Order: sequence, then C-alpha cells, then structure tokens
Amino acid sequence: MKVVFDFFCAFIGLVILSPIILLCAILIWLQDYHSPFFLGERVGKNGRLFKMIKLRSMVKAADKAGIDSTSSQDPRITQIGRFVRRYKLDEISQLFNVVKGEMSLVGPRPNVKRETDLYSKEEVHLLDVCPGITDIASIVFADEGEILQNHDDPDIAYNQLIRPWKSQLGLFYIKHQSFALDIKIIYLTVLCIVSRSRALEKVALLLKKLKAPEELIQISLRKNPLRPTPPPGFDSIVTSRQLSPS
Repeated sequence: MKVVFDFFCAFIGLVILSPIILLCAILIWLQDYHSPFFLGERVGKNGRLFKMIKLRSMVKAADKAGIDSTSSQDPRITQIGRFVRRYKLDEISQLFNVVKGEMSLVGPRPNVKRETDLYSKEEVHLLDVCPGITDIASIVFADEGEILQNHDDPDIAYNQLIRPWKSQLGLFYIKHQSFALDIKIIYLTVLCIVSRSRALEKVALLLKKLKAPEELIQISLRKNPLRPTPPPGFDSIVTSRQLSPS
C-alpha cells in the first residue's frame, strides 16, 4: 500500500512540479555552468547505498571537503542555493528517488555512510525502512543550518545537538508508522514552510496523541536551547566521528 501510494504521489508530484524543477535547474546551471543536480551517496533500506538526487545548492564538488553537515554560514552554499534551501526546493527532485523505489515520501531522512557507521545497535533500526523525503525530524529541525552556525565543527555539533533527537524521532515514527500518520506529516511539512511555529505546535500535539515521551514532546516545540545529548543506545556524548562513543 505504502509503496503504491508513494509511487503515484511522486509521479504526479513530478508532473505538477516539473516547471519549478526546470526553472531552478536552469538558474543553477547559469550560475556556474555545471550540472544543476547533486547526486549524493546515501545509505538506504537495509544498508544499501543509492544516489540521492538533489538540486545543487552548493559549489561544484562541495562534498569533497569531507564536511557532511551544513550550517547556514557555510561558504560552499551559492546565492541561488540559499534560496532553494530556504524553501526546500532542492528536495523536490528526490521524487525521482521515490519513483525508483529508493526512497519514500515519509521516513527517516537518509544519511551518509560516515554517519550511519556511527549508529548504535538501536539506531541501526532506522535502516529497517526506506528513507523519506520528509519526517517529523525534518519539521522539528528545519532550522538545522541555523543550529549549526557558529560551531567550529558542524559535524560534531550535528551529532551532539541534532542526531540524538532526530534518531529518537525516526525510531518513534517507525514504531507508529501508518498511512494516516504519513498524510499528517506531509501536511505538517507543507505547513512548516508557511508557518514553522504552527507546524511545531501541531507536531507536539501529534506526538502527545501518540503517547510519545514527554522529553521528546518538549524538544519538538523547540522552545529551549538544544544541549549536547548522547544518541539513542549510547551513554556518552559524541566527541569524534572516528570512533563510536562508548
């Protein structure tokens, strides 16, 4: 059911949104005459690698820098890239991945292998399902770039401030996934672009109805500063991407 729903919605979405994709692609190409698409290797269901298709928002070969997390101040982001990232237009092309069966409309966001190699035994279950274009964490941490700004190492900051809650929200979604929940998350994702504050309030109410832990509900409201926290399954805060915390 989910696979069929994803396929038809993605196909229809591509037909409707193709003018936007084409316009953005032309503007990105005119900027530096390089491919307007970025094919980033990500880890999918059951650990299979695939190329995630995004409209390129950074300079060519930006991924060669070895930095996976992007702050809003990242100098690799182009002028047009800031616009497409602001309105999540760079994510639209991932509908191609959904049509190909590599992604779902809703599911834990796909990560690079350098990050999934750090997963705890608990977090590995995030790979039990197809990654999605959006999920609850995508709404809660829609301001990821702002969270990571002013940090000397955005990858470590991501692992300390965002990953713990992003993983918890992803695991919570997997335990409660349903067609109805997917429709609600898609609606809240659209609402987030229009009014993030309202979207966060509704996410908190949704989590409350699903009997999520109170701490997770409070985090979803994003009213308090994020603090370094151990990822699910670990007792210590991540301080290095070379070795998993013990």
